[in-house]
Amino acid sequence: MSKLSHLNRNTKAIAAIAIFSALYAALRIIPTVPMIGTGATFHLSDILAPLFGILLGPYVGGVSIIIGTFAAIGLGTPAPFLGLDFLPAFVVAVSLGFLVRGRWLPVVILNALLLLGYALNPFTSNFIMTPWGTFPYLWMHIVAFIVLISPLGHKAGQWVKSSKTTLITSGFAILAFVGTMMQHLAGGIVYETVLGNIVGSVDKAGFANTWNFVFYIYPWERLALILGAIIVGVPVARILMKTLFPQEV
Repeated sequence: MSKLSHLNRNTKAIAAIAIFSALYAALRIIPTVPMIGTGATFHLSDILAPLFGILLGPYVGGVSIIIGTFAAIGLGTPAPFLGLDFLPAFVVAVSLGFLVRGRWLPVVILNALLLLGYALNPFTSNFIMTPWGTFPYLWMHIVAFIVLISPLGHKAGQWVKSSKTTLITSGFAILAFVGTMMQHLAGGIVYETVLGNIVGSVDKAGFANTWNFVFYIYPWERLALILGAIIVGVPVARILMKTLFPQEV
């Protein structure tokens, strides 16, 4: 491993793409729980997207996810949403890769565009009637955006490169939170665009029923993905950032 740390930049990038594409493909084959109302399922690979961005950077991490996704499809896993299912994880990897490398503004712009694009889609239910009153469907996404534009959004990328476990964990948690909520936005846009605008298999009433149910589920789903990313990502990142894939990758 110590010898691998001295490989040149391009060689390490190619090695990273080969290794992590294969890992992503292998874990994408393993389904976990269904995505409510979509006919698709979550996979074990979903917890890897934040790690790919933080560890590999926006370009190598993003390419690894694309290759890994289509490699898994080649191995027989379904290709939902006309093959665009890679986009949510790709958004996570690229966004967190930029944040760790100090490029904050492009992520803020992308997050704002995702929020706007989702909110303006005619198939979106922006407000949900609950027994406790009316709530914005995107409340958790708005919280994540506020975290992103706050000082925490700037510091989290620095903290994951710290030598202190508490700072690494805090930084990873913040980045995973921001990233998974952006992933959820991208997934919602893909879902509405493909099944609503392109295929036309779900109408406005069908989407409304889905969002009214998902509203109660998605915060727990997102928290589970964040926790999984922290449990897997923190120890792996501590090891590999110092050996095979330091920050210049």
